[in-house]
Amino acid sequence: MLDYERQLWNDGYERVAGLDEAGRGCLAGPVVAAAVILPPGVEMPAVQDSKALSEPKRRSLRKEIEERAVAAAIAASSPAEIDDLNILQAALQAMRRAAADCDPLPDFLLIDGNQWTRDLVEAPWPHETVVQGDATSQSIAAASILAKTERDALMRELHDEHPAYGWDSNVGYPTQAHYNALQAHGATRHHRRSFTLFRD
Repeated sequence: MLDYERQLWNDGYERVAGLDEAGRGCLAGPVVAAAVILPPGVEMPAVQDSKALSEPKRRSLRKEIEERAVAAAIAASSPAEIDDLNILQAALQAMRRAAADCDPLPDFLLIDGNQWTRDLVEAPWPHETVVQGDATSQSIAAASILAKTERDALMRELHDEHPAYGWDSNVGYPTQAHYNALQAHGATRHHRRSFTLFRD
């Protein structure tokens, strides 16, 4: 899980930031990204892809990550920005914001994503995209945990305003119950209007 980071540390980069996002496939809510700079040589074997961890484990690891990281930051793109830019560009925008909010700033970015996203990332730092990075890079895995826990907590807060949509359980993802609620109650200001919100 540290092969990418070790190579970059050996090449002279000191502040390698892993970046990942959560919520690209949701019908509602922002897309949330995180950036995490781990200290060289760090060992956190429990940190892995957030999707492979239980919710209590993610919360526990988030605290450890934030305590041990050189820097960590979380940022988002709103539903309106998603509708305006498209979901991929909005996710990349959230990642750029998270990287820029790190203190100290990174000197290299490892970004979870497909190879074809490389040319779409406009960032003032050298960077590399890593396919399935949340499963192969410790820094990206740490970022995936922060992004996932932050977004889930936000959607559960929004559930209190709009309980009909089940965001306390589906956190905005397209479940049958979510589609049923959209059919019955219509879309909220938190829904992504550029997505297919209604099924025939």
